[in-house]
Amino acid sequence: MDAAVLFSGGKDSTMAVYKAIEEGYNIKYLVTMISENSESYMFHVASIHITELSSEAMEIPLIVAKTLGEKEKELDDLKRVLIELKGKGVKAIFAGALASEYQKSRIDNLCHEIGLESHAPLWHRDPKEYMEEIIELGFDVILTSVSAEGLDESWLGRNVDSNLLEDVIVLNKKYGMHMAFEGGEAETLVLDCPIFKKHIKILESSNVWDRDNGYLLITKVILVDK
Repeated sequence: MDAAVLFSGGKDSTMAVYKAIEEGYNIKYLVTMISENSESYMFHVASIHITELSSEAMEIPLIVAKTLGEKEKELDDLKRVLIELKGKGVKAIFAGALASEYQKSRIDNLCHEIGLESHAPLWHRDPKEYMEEIIELGFDVILTSVSAEGLDESWLGRNVDSNLLEDVIVLNKKYGMHMAFEGGEAETLVLDCPIFKKHIKILESSNVWDRDNGYLLITKVILVDK
């Protein structure tokens, strides 16, 4: 069955691609929504421009659509894209939702209205086990933004590995932080994984920090052979 994945370049949407392929779906398109609102309720913002390279690395075509990112109104922009996808033969939509009922319910409702299957293969996964799976599968993931108590500037650019997970477990016990960052505590970027044909290499980046939150500004990036 032909499917598309709502794709941000982060660990969850990339894992959704991985799981969909594992389940035998033909991923015909990746879909990236570019939001002008950094506080979008629906769409990932940090490093979203890297999805073009992620698409090339996976050899899956990318559809890019823009939205003002206004709450609820941004769903109209997504709906137009989903209708376009159905017209291209797509029958199922995958998303990397872990625990956000807000996001999942709206995607489910849009898909039902349009006549598409809606899949969230990571839904309600145990966050610690999920992070362990990402590490065990060999995903090369970095943090591109942080905005939670306990996460300072030193976390920007950190790799998601066993050492990071140990630190996250401590912060979870201390502050109740979601161990897979589903509460918006951090955003991520996948540089490599088993379904990438090439590796994303960051050549130039800098930290942008404002008191208690910030992001990694990636200004030069290339694809390299694996």
